[in-house]
Parts: sequence; structure tokens; C-alpha cells
Amino acid sequence: MDRPTTPGDRPGAPGYALIILMMAVFVITLALLVAVPVWQTELQREKEEELIFRGKQYAEAVRVFIQKNPGRYPASLKELLDKKCIRRLYRDPFSLDGQWNVILTSGGGSMSAATRASRGASAGISGTGQSVQEILVAPERALPAIKGPQILGVVSTSTNKSIKIYNDQESHDKWLFFFGQDPKKPPKIVYYGEKD
Repeated sequence: MDRPTTPGDRPGAPGYALIILMMAVFVITLALLVAVPVWQTELQREKEEELIFRGKQYAEAVRVFIQKNPGRYPASLKELLDKKCIRRLYRDPFSLDGQWNVILTSGGGSMSAATRASRGASAGISGTGQSVQEILVAPERALPAIKGPQILGVVSTSTNKSIKIYNDQESHDKWLFFFGQDPKKPPKIVYYGEKD
């Protein structure tokens, strides 16, 4: 008596299953190759939005600090927290260690630091008709080596090209967040170590 044939008994059936499996793996790999760049772009957009939020928090904290302490600028980001000008110290979302580059007065602005602070306390630096013309950008960890640092704000340490354009700038290290900023009149940037 003959037994009935099953699909596994047909010649070549395991070969077809292997081909179908390889095609499925190929389609999944192709889908992942398309999805990963889209996911990375979306992740970077979210980090850029977070960078803008955090940077603006620091600029506002400096404004509050100057309002509470006329004639003075914070000497460290921690001082903003200690004086209750910011709720918490935010990390740079594009930096592995979370450290920012800080924006300092350079003495090259259109007003002296004391004048900017006293005028800025009541009206905001940009509200006086004066804008900061030159800033010094230094790593946060270099603050102890700088004599009498006067922090205006922060900027990311990332030099990567951005997806979003912020204040006409296309890289994260050019997205400045500081008190007295006039987006229409970007200041001259001097980097720590270039100028004594």
C-alpha cells in the first residue's frame, strides 16, 4: 500500500524554502537600510530642539542673575544654580560628557562689562540699543584658568552640521545662546587660546 505524498517528499521543496527565507532576509535588510537614516535624522532633530531649549534656559538664567546681582556676571554655570537662577544644570545634548563651551564677555563689546550689567539688569542688553560685538568662547573646564570670567551664555561643543538652521547658522558650535544676543548682529567670536 502506497502512503500519500507530503510536501516534504517533493523533490526540491527544501531548496524553495531556503530561497524564500533568503528573499525575506533581503527584504528586511533593505527595509532597515532605509529606516535607519530616517530614524537617525529624527533623533538629531529632537536633540537640536533640546539644544535650543537648554541654551535659552541658560541665557535666561544669566539675565535673572544680572537682575538679582546688578553689576555682576556669573563666574560659573554652577553659580546660576546656587543663586536659584536656573532649575538645574542642563547638559549639552551633543556632547558625550555633557560639558558646554561657555560664552564670556571679552572686553571688546560696545560697552564695558559693568555698564552692560547695570543697563542690562533693567532693560536687557539688546533693549538698550547696544549689542555685544565680541565674545570669548571657552570650554567649561577652562573656567578656573580664566581670570574673572563673566559668563553671558553657552554654546554647544559639537562642530557637526545641523539639520535645522538656527539664527542663519548651520553648525551646532555656531548656535549661540547668550544674554544680550541680537540675532541680526552676530558678534565676532574669539576662541579661548587665540587671545590672551
